[in-house]
Parts: sequence; structure tokens; C-alpha cells
Amino acid sequence: MSGHEANERFVQETTVEPEHIARARAHALELGAAPISPAVGAQAAVISAASRALNIVEVGTGGGVSGLWLLHGSPRATITTIDSEPEHLGAARQAFADARVPAARARFITGRAADVLPRMNEASYDIVFIDADPEGVIEYVEHGLRLVRAGGTVLIPRVLSGGAVADPVRRDAVTTAYRSLIQEVQASPAVIGALSTTGEGLLQLTTRPTQG
Repeated sequence: MSGHEANERFVQETTVEPEHIARARAHALELGAAPISPAVGAQAAVISAASRALNIVEVGTGGGVSGLWLLHGSPRATITTIDSEPEHLGAARQAFADARVPAARARFITGRAADVLPRMNEASYDIVFIDADPEGVIEYVEHGLRLVRAGGTVLIPRVLSGGAVADPVRRDAVTTAYRSLIQEVQASPAVIGALSTTGEGLLQLTTRPTQG
């Protein structure tokens, strides 16, 4: 086992997932959803807490797992969750209810992100979490950067695509989309970006505050 693999295994084994999120994960997996890993969830929770997030949008529910992790970091936040799969959205709704998330702090929208995101208010959110439709990831990130306030953060899990992004031979649509996204944002003066290799990978993009 390589050093990287040993580190990865250690992180996964030592990350403690709250019981209510673990229950949501089990249900999500039964439905065939693909929730984020506990390690990525924990990172998202830290970013949510550090941001003191009050308004969050997530694209792709993962059966409620990612939203519960984000709210674990900011329990006072209001979250809007978007998913094109009604069954996954229903699972998220139930998971939030089981976790006693107040109904007024959770909004559920069934629909395609490409249709919903353009209708949302600009510069109104602290965090936008994007975990859906890899082929459309660049478009969704562009919308996410428009929706977050100055100093807000867009989070994109799975960007390493199981190691495919680091393999120059891989040229399929999903790998190319993630690779292009990573390269473009690293060169952008509009954001501060960081790429974590934990779990399935997490790209973190924080918009630069306007100069006063």
C-alpha cells in the first residue's frame, strides 16, 4: 500500500459521521443514490462553519447526505436543495425531517439544475454545493459563482473522477470537463481555489471580496 493510499484509508476510518447522517447514507444507498463520502462531508461542514453560512444551495441531494453535512457545520442556515430525481429528493426531505431540521429552513426543488439555477437570485448565497451531472459541471459552476456573495464559496466534489483526471490518456467527456474546470479556475483572478484529494476529491472556489 502506498503512502497516499494509507493516508486515504486512515482519513476514511477516522472520520466520524453523525448518526443521523449515517442513517441518511444507508437509505440513499438503498435507493441507488451516490452520496458524498464522510471525509468530503466533514470538509464541507468545516467550510460551512468557517463561512458562518446562512444561505446554502446544493445541486444533487445524495439522498440528503450532503445537505445534512452542510447543516452540521451551520445549523442555523437555510438550504435550498435541487434534484432532478424525485425519489432522491423525497429521501432528502425525509432525512431532514428525521434530523429535525425545521421545515422553514429547507426548500426542495424538483428539476434540472440547468433550468433552475438561472432563475435564482445573484449574490444571495454563502455556499453553492454542486454534485450533479458531470457533463454540465462547468455551466453549473458558472451559475454557482454568480449566485454566491462576494467571499462566498462554490464546492464541487468528485472532481478527480476516481483518478481519471490525473491520467493524461483519459479523454472521455466527464474527465475532460473536470480537468478543464480545474485548470480554468486555477488561472482565474476572480476566485481563490484549492483542490483537496480527500475521498473523491473536493474543489473549493471562494470568490474574491470586492475591494473597498
